[in-house]
Amino acid sequence: MFHEPWYTDAVIYGIDVEKFADGNGDGIGDFIGLAERLPYIAELGVTCVWLLPFFGSPGRDNGYDVSDYYAVDPRMGTRDDFLFFLHRAGEHGIRVIIDLVANHTSDQHPWFQAARRDEKSRYRDYYVWHTDPPPVEPNTHSIFPGEETSVWTYDEIARAYYFHKFYSFQPDLNIANREVREEILRVIDYWLAFGISGFRIDAAPLIIGDNGLHRANPSDPHGVLREMALYVRERRDQGVLLGEVNMPAENLRNYFGDGDQMGLLFNFSLACYVFAALAREDASPISNAEALLPQPPPGCGWANFLRNLDELDFSRVPQDLRNDVFATFAPKPEMQVYDRGVRRRLAPMLGGDQRRIELAFAIIMAVRGAPLFVYGDEIGLGEDLSANGREAVRLPMQWDASRNGGFSKAPASRLPNRPLSDGPFSYKKVNVAAQQDDPDSLLNRVRGLIYTRRENKIFSQGRIACPTVSDKSVFAYSYQDGTQTALLLHNLANRKVRVEVDTTFPAEASFRDLLTGAPIAPQDTERFELGPYAYQWIVARRE
Repeated sequence: MFHEPWYTDAVIYGIDVEKFADGNGDGIGDFIGLAERLPYIAELGVTCVWLLPFFGSPGRDNGYDVSDYYAVDPRMGTRDDFLFFLHRAGEHGIRVIIDLVANHTSDQHPWFQAARRDEKSRYRDYYVWHTDPPPVEPNTHSIFPGEETSVWTYDEIARAYYFHKFYSFQPDLNIANREVREEILRVIDYWLAFGISGFRIDAAPLIIGDNGLHRANPSDPHGVLREMALYVRERRDQGVLLGEVNMPAENLRNYFGDGDQMGLLFNFSLACYVFAALAREDASPISNAEALLPQPPPGCGWANFLRNLDELDFSRVPQDLRNDVFATFAPKPEMQVYDRGVRRRLAPMLGGDQRRIELAFAIIMAVRGAPLFVYGDEIGLGEDLSANGREAVRLPMQWDASRNGGFSKAPASRLPNRPLSDGPFSYKKVNVAAQQDDPDSLLNRVRGLIYTRRENKIFSQGRIACPTVSDKSVFAYSYQDGTQTALLLHNLANRKVRVEVDTTFPAEASFRDLLTGAPIAPQDTERFELGPYAYQWIVARRE
């Protein structure tokens, strides 16, 4: 009998280690501090932690400019510290996946330094070089428009141009070179030996895409991803690759393959359409997003999120939806970036309105897939729009109202990013300690959603339906398993609604509120009443 693997219904929590908790007082988050905060993560209901890059790096792109794949950045600790954290996470029943940056390295990586100094070195072919680069195709542009003007940069030492889709200090690896693919597999093997459960694959389409001259395998580009996935599965039971694939819906199925590539894909489409629905107070964009997505093969699924730690990218949604979202949630130029994205945190985007923040969380917890959210969103962490680019959302975690929000005892000048000390999202007002014991806090409401989802297997095993409703502002989603029906209702409007839902409940069923356990009279399930930005999860079970 086939059983879905653990990751298709995991609750995933994204953490930037250097900004989460400082355990040694030097101003930088580290694995000592992260291990100390594991009880909080476990109590939140998280089952899997995703760690952003923590490898050796000059630190010019938040660790995505890797100079040593086998090292732990000494600012964040040692290998022993990482292993201690990993063991402690296991004791709390929490799996760990880490970032794998296989598209590019730092220009300080020894491979690149060797490549630029000796054109006969085997490392020369680890990267993509040209003495006279070909004309750039119209759709071949930098990931960072406005910050990088070309995908080719001239190197004085090499006396040649090298290709890069990211920053000029991040040269692209030549995945067409078999030796490079073997290097990546060695990196995978190394970290799997520590006991991690898989990898988040950064920029997966770029790994197999056109790097200016050639593809990894023109006849079978996805063969590279299959090889990586097979290598992981052979060394870790139910090991997973979580793919960062922001592509048109019709291309996404290719990254699942036949269940032999990505086990999970980030659901970029849903994230954009949820905000479009919130902007319009109309649930139809969410239903449309669900209809657009391909059905994952057995053993695969979606990672449903609202925000990650990059910009929220609207480059692949219709212009009218994008315009509505920008007008509502990012009306000022400093809130936008790269002419495609919103560089804001969830709570400020929704005006700090707890009802709307809860509602957004409820939607990604309701739909089929693995809910994923990043550190701080569960308490309503703010943003710093004075910071450059993506750094606006990468703030230190706010644990209490003490100096630096309890993140570190070091002077603020030593912290990786400035903590929020003023305004409605200041650490003096928004922090874990202030919400921990308040049953009505955002933290505890999110915790309740997580536990409700985890305790009711119908979320992972029930048949899905999107019932029609009598009011367009209500997003309805349901699960059925033969003996029970779960009906999940979400009002996106700032008004009270009375709504009829076209759904069928089991005969002679008893009704309860899934979130509170309170009984519901059968007559109250014929027409539902929801307050402004309210949600209600109902279950009908046959006696």
